[in-house]
Amino acid sequence: MIGQTPIFILKEGTKREKGKGAQFNNISAARAIADTVRSTLGPRGMDKMLVDSMGDVVITNDGVTILKEIDIEHPAAKMIVEVAKTQDEECGDGTTTAVILTGELLKKAEALIEQNIHPTVISGGYRLAALKAREFLDEVSIKVDSKDRDVLVDIAKTSMISKSVAGSRELLAKVAVDAVSAVAEKNSEGAWTVDEDDIQIVKKQGGSTDDTTMIAGIIVDKEAVHPAMPKKVEKAKIALVDSALEVKKTEIDAKIEITDPSQLHAFLDEEENMLKKMVETVKKSGANVLFCQKGIDDLAQHYLSKAGVYAVRRVKKSDMEKLAKATGANLVTKLDDLKADDLGVANMVEEKKIADDRMTFVTGCKNPKAVSVLIRGGTEHVIDEVDRSLNDAISVVSVAFEDGKLVTGGGSAAAELALRLRDFAASVGGREQIAIDAFASALEVIPTALAENAGLDPIDVLIELRQAHKAGKKNAGINVFTGKITDMKKEKVLEPIRVGRQAISSATDAAVMILRIDDVIASRGGPKGPPGAGGPGGDMGDFE
Repeated sequence: MIGQTPIFILKEGTKREKGKGAQFNNISAARAIADTVRSTLGPRGMDKMLVDSMGDVVITNDGVTILKEIDIEHPAAKMIVEVAKTQDEECGDGTTTAVILTGELLKKAEALIEQNIHPTVISGGYRLAALKAREFLDEVSIKVDSKDRDVLVDIAKTSMISKSVAGSRELLAKVAVDAVSAVAEKNSEGAWTVDEDDIQIVKKQGGSTDDTTMIAGIIVDKEAVHPAMPKKVEKAKIALVDSALEVKKTEIDAKIEITDPSQLHAFLDEEENMLKKMVETVKKSGANVLFCQKGIDDLAQHYLSKAGVYAVRRVKKSDMEKLAKATGANLVTKLDDLKADDLGVANMVEEKKIADDRMTFVTGCKNPKAVSVLIRGGTEHVIDEVDRSLNDAISVVSVAFEDGKLVTGGGSAAAELALRLRDFAASVGGREQIAIDAFASALEVIPTALAENAGLDPIDVLIELRQAHKAGKKNAGINVFTGKITDMKKEKVLEPIRVGRQAISSATDAAVMILRIDDVIASRGGPKGPPGAGGPGGDMGDFE
């Protein structure tokens, strides 16, 4: 107000929240998201059924899947979804842990803000604590070797124990370890790298989860182009071609005038000869299996079947790349350049009928650098959940391969870090030590949530857990099946160090970002405003 005249800076209908009101509003939105997934944590966690606007159903207890499916409006809550997505991309597992840790950090911060501790002080303390927690995590970690298959299987089993496929986790864990071991490569510095894109996952309804298998080769979701072609080719020599086995058409509209029947005959003969030559080129190279990324003419199909060549057309580019890695073939872009050196090898190429589809199995590849996993299951929802669980298992085994370090699960690492951070807080001067203490307490939300979901008394469990760690048992965690505090290393509850490290980093970054916001300005568009301005009657739009 200047004198009695009001001055409008923001346009009419803009919502604005300032100070503690804005902070508490953002914190409660973020905590609401964390509470949504909290009940899914651990082996005794429950599943969520999500129904979208189209009526499609997803049944899962995978944190990131739940948060991706929920349509979230609040901007602070969207940041928590980002935490889950980052965790999923980096490690594949620990998404629920990262989200509930973010929620708990904000809950502890809220109590401190009410005591008039400035958010910047809390942020500084949290950053200091996160840095120290990652150091401590390194200290309590255990080395793992890529040749130690049993430990890698235990890591995969731990990531799946909380999923609905826990009954088949023994088999699925072995599939995950076999797949990662096959595609893992050493880089120039001698460190392991795993490209998860080299593991092809094919889902087919029918059978049971126990029929899921890994194939040392590739499954191509296509059948042979001609019924007269052999259904099985042993000692296959495989050609991968990127160009079409068809008569070339002109780029521009062109006409050919024919005045004599013999000319027409000559024209058709020439077309036939061109296709014959193409098939001759394939035969001359010594190939008896052909995968083509583009089309194969009907006449060319006939000649290929006469030559006894098994051919598949319109194969996806990603499948062609995997075939090249699995069989050692070179992808040829010009058919005339196809030579014997470009061919790949496999013991067997055969067409099999799985459920209602005919598929081509390329198996028995020597030292394949790309493999396939065929997932089976009773219903579509079961297959989808097996797919998600297997992806998590493959990711954690890959991360363990790359980092070579693991920590124990069952809340043991969190309890150990909390204990060490409390000692560290006492050595830090200033108000930051209160925030470090709060960070330590927030870490204990993981064992607390595990205990709650298992129907145990969280306070009793926490007291027992603290006593065990104080006595120097750094691997002590909760066995949710017996309700006792036991050694998690002996229980074989193991996870890669990157899962904990990333959860701490992402949770701290998100919590600090939300804490530093003290003013939320949300413009409201008209009923038919642009999507950015709140959408059709949208409530929250652009943030300035």
